[in-house]
Amino acid sequence: MLKVSVVVGNPKPNSRTARVACNLVEVLLDTGTYELSMIDLAEHSGHVFDWPSEEMSLLNQQVADCDLLVAASPTYKATYTGLLKAFFDRYPNLGLHGVVAIPVMTGADWRHAMAPEVMLRSLLIELGALVPTAGLYFVMTQMDQIDSVLENWVVEARSRLGAHLTEAVSAMSIR
Repeated sequence: MLKVSVVVGNPKPNSRTARVACNLVEVLLDTGTYELSMIDLAEHSGHVFDWPSEEMSLLNQQVADCDLLVAASPTYKATYTGLLKAFFDRYPNLGLHGVVAIPVMTGADWRHAMAPEVMLRSLLIELGALVPTAGLYFVMTQMDQIDSVLENWVVEARSRLGAHLTEAVSAMSIR
């Protein structure tokens, strides 16, 4: 079974960004083929900046041990939130080595559509994650069309993700 982690850096708990990220997993993967853990960093904001923090160490390890990571953030000043950055700053160099990752960002309009590619992708790659697809930028005015927007993205991304996720499932017995 595929281990999937969704990490959401929206400072507001239960955000629309979290909904987009979790819905993406549901559209991408077949029910019963994965275990999902959702880390809403707004619920852990009191510990993100604590050093050391056993709570944060456990969350970081959980993400490092997953097969697929969806890293999601609203767009703030053309980039991801400080909350998400602080979470990923806790990893050592190549701390996400071998994890397949999808950068997801949400925003008010298309002016920041390159943010997942330019900002979040580079962070994930720096940490050693494999990012085989284009990032997903979701414009919040499309919430009433969320399923069709996500399905269109998945159609383009599935073949590039497929080979990497198959390898992850095969490697599970080796871990």
